[in-house]
Amino acid sequence: MKKLAFLTILCFATIVSKAQNDIDVLLAGGIEDAKRFTNDYLAPGTNGLMHSMNANWFNSAKVKPLGGFEISIIANASMVKDEHKMFNLNTEDYTNVEFAQGPSSQMVSSVLGENNPAIFVEVEYDDIIFGSQTATIELPEGIGSGSANLLPTAFLQGALGISSGLELKARFVPKVENDDVSLSMYGAGLQMEFTEWIPVNNLFPVAISGVVAYTHTDGSYNLTESSGIEGENQRLENDTNTWLFQVLASTKLPVINFYGGVGYIKGKSESDLLGNYRVTDGLLTTQTIVDPFSVSSEVSAVRATIGTKLKLGFFRLNAEYHLSEFNAFSVGLNFGFR
Repeated sequence: MKKLAFLTILCFATIVSKAQNDIDVLLAGGIEDAKRFTNDYLAPGTNGLMHSMNANWFNSAKVKPLGGFEISIIANASMVKDEHKMFNLNTEDYTNVEFAQGPSSQMVSSVLGENNPAIFVEVEYDDIIFGSQTATIELPEGIGSGSANLLPTAFLQGALGISSGLELKARFVPKVENDDVSLSMYGAGLQMEFTEWIPVNNLFPVAISGVVAYTHTDGSYNLTESSGIEGENQRLENDTNTWLFQVLASTKLPVINFYGGVGYIKGKSESDLLGNYRVTDGLLTTQTIVDPFSVSSEVSAVRATIGTKLKLGFFRLNAEYHLSEFNAFSVGLNFGFR
């Protein structure tokens, strides 16, 4: 779970788990090449998490009356398709990278996949004493086909009826922090029930509403001890922000209900590789690279939702499924009043 929760950090963490010389060569061969590879490698993972983060913002189109509340424990997971586990690496887009074997354009592992068999590239760099040099390195693996099929997120969430037809929502993950890693998530949303404002609302068999929600995630991974590269204050920091806009409808039955709708997700995930990195150019010379690069990925996707909710007194249980670029499912354990 920790590895998946910090998927936005896994790209560089995976690379630095290789031999120190591989990292030295990758950075010394050119920051733009390293940035391009990292961006393509990481994007499927961060995009999948943005879809997972936006599940289960609602479990009914019927909003709570003034003072009504609900507390929920929510578990989400977006589903990874085979196409998300690989990306096309075309060395014609790179300055100093060539495949050791095969054509210039090949499918290689993203952060969600694996290279089987291993894939090697040749990186060219300049040494001030020996001139142009070439080193062969193995491209990094992802988290593998077995564990990469689901990208989970989890939240504590609350909902409160604030007036006729309006419901305020909030979700968060308490800050997780240890010597190397910190992570926090939070979000807020507003649900508006349109049918509540119709005078003959009680005659309608369904409720119709709209939801607007914002979710933020930030994480940091301390690389100073694990990178294998001399330097100071080495870290990877991530900042992810998403918006959800959804229209939904649900039945208004006393025990079990069904809901569904259409929505739109928009988000951006930014990762910054920060700190000082003293990399070796050949055998004798070194250079210090400060704050090497930043990478980002964006999602902009329509999604369809279908779900069901069971209500037994104060206890409620709901489950839902989303169809989008990354399909996702979610379950919620809810406790509420009114």
